[in-house]
Amino acid sequence: MFNLIPLAATLGDKLDTTFFGLDTAIFTFFGNMQNGFLNIVAKLFTSLGDENFIIPVAVLAVVLCCFKKTRKYGIAVISAVAIGTIITNLCLKPMVLRVRPYNTLQLSDFWAQFKSWYTSVGSLSESDYSFPSGHTTSAFEVAVALCLCLASDKKGKVAWIPPLLALGTACSRIYLMVHYPTDVIAGVLAGTFAGVCGFFISKLALHIFSKSEKLDKICFEDLFHLKIYKAFYIILAIVIIADFGFSFGKLMTESDEVKCAYNVEYDCNNKARIGEDKYPAIDGKNYCKIHWKQLTAEAEGEEQAEEETDAPAEDVTNETATLPEQTEAEQTNAAA
Repeated sequence: MFNLIPLAATLGDKLDTTFFGLDTAIFTFFGNMQNGFLNIVAKLFTSLGDENFIIPVAVLAVVLCCFKKTRKYGIAVISAVAIGTIITNLCLKPMVLRVRPYNTLQLSDFWAQFKSWYTSVGSLSESDYSFPSGHTTSAFEVAVALCLCLASDKKGKVAWIPPLLALGTACSRIYLMVHYPTDVIAGVLAGTFAGVCGFFISKLALHIFSKSEKLDKICFEDLFHLKIYKAFYIILAIVIIADFGFSFGKLMTESDEVKCAYNVEYDCNNKARIGEDKYPAIDGKNYCKIHWKQLTAEAEGEEQAEEETDAPAEDVTNETATLPEQTEAEQTNAAA
């Protein structure tokens, strides 16, 4: 029985209760297949959706826009990442406010079983809201954009590879117990939508470029000799591999990071924000982004309430203090 009683119901709370049976059934499926080898494989796949990998990929996509042969891919990826970020991080996460499963499930009878799986894979953590899965959105937005671009260039034999890798990323988020399965499903939909939009935006952009001689001449290919041009692709591949290695390496040490100090409704397993000017410690304790904002908002609300409470008292005191003066003046006038 799911006995979560939220202080204030959100869309995330409603998702927790509505899809509790489905989410826990899928968690059980992935939890029962856990082993050391798959733990590493899952972390490899989840690295493909990590911001430490996606952000450099987006930067590389900007570089691809400078060459005619790769411009379509660059514009498609950049547009897809932008749209996916807006949908996920700026719209859905702040609107739904769904808390991570390794936090909310502490309030359910399923927690004992979930905790054993969560600990077995390394107790990874994030610092923001859960719905939809940002890693899944990122993986699918890039994968779908690349897939459509490859298919349009009649490279169908390799076009299926990016979506397959993205599917691995989606499954890894459930396997690692950092997202509800319904978070991941929403991430697949958001990422696919962003990828399709990115592809059609790139087609529109190329059409506009072809109609303008000035825009069509914007190309760096003529500045390079053939050997240098080939070397550029080799360097690009090395950068992507190195970037992926960095993302994966950081993920492998993530379990050692400090957890959020919040422990009111549950013991928060989110990643604490440490050493960041934007999220300074509160009373010597470090909190995740969610609870830092919550606690600071509560503190500001209490201060404002105290100021509003104190203000009338000061007015009464001032009025009381002026009453004797007015009375004495009246008495003087009366005597005169």
